[in-house]
Amino acid sequence: MNRVKEYRKKQKLSQFSLAEKIGVARQTINLIENDKYNPSLNLCIRIAKVLGTDLNTLFWEVDDNES
Repeated sequence: MNRVKEYRKKQKLSQFSLAEKIGVARQTINLIENDKYNPSLNLCIRIAKVLGTDLNTLFWEVDDNES
């Protein structure tokens, strides 16, 4: 589970505009948002920069039992 879709919508970006900004196809964004594609570290960093957040916030799964 990742938060790419949530942060993309907060920035009011479509999948197409995010894809354009980071240099990938819109389908790649769709696959990432639906956990059907595991992006490279480089791609994750580019996404986080465009969305104005960090890798942990976007991609780190938090277990509700951890405190």
